[in-house]
Amino acid sequence: MSMKIYHNPRCSKSRQALAILQDSKVEFEVIEYLTNPPTEQELREIIAKLGIAARDLIRQKEEEFKQLGVKQDVLSHDSAITLMANEPKLMERPIVVTDEKAVIGRPPENVFDLL
Repeated sequence: MSMKIYHNPRCSKSRQALAILQDSKVEFEVIEYLTNPPTEQELREIIAKLGIAARDLIRQKEEEFKQLGVKQDVLSHDSAITLMANEPKLMERPIVVTDEKAVIGRPPENVFDLL
């Protein structure tokens, strides 16, 4: 099973989720998504594995999102994906992804669902 964590080292929840993965001794890839953002296709795959609407992956309280003046509830699936691909800081974090499933590590203990 391959596993990836979309990680922001400045986020405490992301660091906690990373520690859970490290302690579990599973192999995984760390993707610092602010410097290596997912493509729109990768976001589509992540969202499908999460089983949520694309707009639900957006951090609404992020200042950059507020400055855009976009209403989250009117964002289309495609426009939400494009927005996150262009502004990865707006993505919820951390996200841990396997071949079949993904979870948002808020709380970090959600990661245990994949182990």
